[in-house]
Amino acid sequence: MNAIPTVSEAQALLEEYNQEPFHLKHAKIVSGVLGYFAKEYDPEHEEFWRVAGLLHDLDFERFSEQHCLKGKELMEERGLDAGLIHAMMSHGWNLTTDVKPEHIMEKILYATDELTGLIGAVAIMRPSKSVADLELKSVKKKFKDKKFAAGCSREVISQGAELLGWTLDDLISRTILAMRSLLSEMDI
Repeated sequence: MNAIPTVSEAQALLEEYNQEPFHLKHAKIVSGVLGYFAKEYDPEHEEFWRVAGLLHDLDFERFSEQHCLKGKELMEERGLDAGLIHAMMSHGWNLTTDVKPEHIMEKILYATDELTGLIGAVAIMRPSKSVADLELKSVKKKFKDKKFAAGCSREVISQGAELLGWTLDDLISRTILAMRSLLSEMDI
């Protein structure tokens, strides 16, 4: 494998360590969201952003107790790019690692990882079961309800918005748009 794998190589690596449809779908959503934002912030490196999204939870299914730490080990064993490893590590900032997101891609990964889960949970509660007609106010209402999608850390989402210098409303709205851009590729 290359130091920076292609999207298809990253997908194959992901599938070596993850079989649950939920984890595979989450990785594809985060990858697509990062690709969406890469078009605006770093178009020359869109594939790198997408690969980072695919591999951010590489170790989660098999090694959840060592999340990010085991992922670093697995990625280093394969000689993967240090920037890719840093991005994966930084999405666990203040949770499983002390690696702070620095690059804009890392900040967006950190901010949107949990948020895509929350948005997805809100979307499946709607009659359309889709982000196609999802509005900011619906997500904000569920964001305030700590019992709804309780596994999605509101603190991480808020810290992510702060890291980016975006309002929470802007982060949510832009992430909804990013997820809508994936509708032709997947059912979300």
